[in-house]
Amino acid sequence: MLRVEYAYWLMALFLFYTALRNLRERQFWRAAFWALLGLLFGGGDAVLAQQAAGNALPAQLAGAAVIGLALLAPRLRRHPHGDGADTARRQQSAARLGHKLFMPALMIPLVTLLVALFGTYLSVAGHALFAPAQMTLTGLTLACVLALLAAAWVTRTPVHQGLAQGSRLLDAIGWAALLPLLLAALGQVFTQSGVGAEIAALATAVLPSGNAFACLLVFALGMVLFTVIMGNAFAAFPVMMAGIGLPLLVHQYGANPAILGSMGMLCGYCGTLLTPMAADYNLVPAALLELRNPYGVIRAQWWSAVGIFITTFLCMWLLVFR
Repeated sequence: MLRVEYAYWLMALFLFYTALRNLRERQFWRAAFWALLGLLFGGGDAVLAQQAAGNALPAQLAGAAVIGLALLAPRLRRHPHGDGADTARRQQSAARLGHKLFMPALMIPLVTLLVALFGTYLSVAGHALFAPAQMTLTGLTLACVLALLAAAWVTRTPVHQGLAQGSRLLDAIGWAALLPLLLAALGQVFTQSGVGAEIAALATAVLPSGNAFACLLVFALGMVLFTVIMGNAFAAFPVMMAGIGLPLLVHQYGANPAILGSMGMLCGYCGTLLTPMAADYNLVPAALLELRNPYGVIRAQWWSAVGIFITTFLCMWLLVFR
């Protein structure tokens, strides 16, 4: 059975490979950073198992490793993704291959969707091929592996060449590659610390009683604001749903939870377009494209975020209480 742990082990191996490449190039700080991160990815199950057995030391060591990552991050100098000759070769290869280059990339969402929809029906000798609770994540892992093999076949290059280019890209992104993980953890911290309950109490005290429109507006703007703070709409969603969505809009005003959840997430995505905290969307492309202004992507798309938010909120107001 394919489990999500295999995905973490594959990522750990890739991080160790990246660390080894940097070590060979005498980039010791980067090598230490990626090796330490690989240890965290590969040893997560062992830490949880020891913690369940009452041994707190592995969890403390994992916390020390996270602090080590924070100390190493400022020492990571920006690593260019390729020189001029390499860029010229890539452009020639892209012109030769044409639209075939899209095939490996499109395989990732396609295979993931197929596994999510039909993975429960796949079995070998009576044993399920995918763990039901982790269907999407294991499907994504399988899709990435197949896409790597497909890319090697399309470009007629060895598989290790794809790994090498992925390693170079990871070096070009640097510590910002960790921001999605850190922001997701921040959302969990907000939820566990009771921020949603405090928001519910504040909203009940401040919002006028019986005004569903004002409550819905605060919910939508809150999704944008918390997404701007945490850089991730998935992290903002449980906070706002626990604070305003469920207790006020659903239970008190009778909002449709499916419409509220889906369109509320879209409001949060508008915040993603406005914040440097969403580094993988807004800062990393600027760094890879070597834009003069690191916030150039945000400056180019803020008006789209405002227009989408206004349209989404009006649609939500018209539909969510029907």
